[in-house]
Amino acid sequence: MSLKYTPDHEWIRVEGDIATVGITHHAQDALGDVVFVELPEVGKTLAQKAVAGVVESVKAAADVYMPVSGEVVEVNEALRADPSLANSDPLGAGWFFKVRLSQPSELDTLLDEAAYGQLTR
Repeated sequence: MSLKYTPDHEWIRVEGDIATVGITHHAQDALGDVVFVELPEVGKTLAQKAVAGVVESVKAAADVYMPVSGEVVEVNEALRADPSLANSDPLGAGWFFKVRLSQPSELDTLLDEAAYGQLTR
């Protein structure tokens, strides 16, 4: 499946019932150099739009929101050790966490690439 996006600049990639979540190029560009990330606790269940973590940069701090409801099944420990991955590879090695979907229909509320592109113009 291709990427979906939130208006809050998170991306999500779904494989089966597991989704990988991170921040978009637009978000990391707006934040500047990321210096710290707070990731959710594995095993925690969060609702769509709930605050799942925090990303801090030299310029600002921003909440990271859940694109969909579900249980956090993995966090990116490499990102915790090297927060700059959120800048250098936000759609790859800089992912934040993985979640097991509890409401797959929520994916229909997210933006596709064209709609997200319109939002960030």
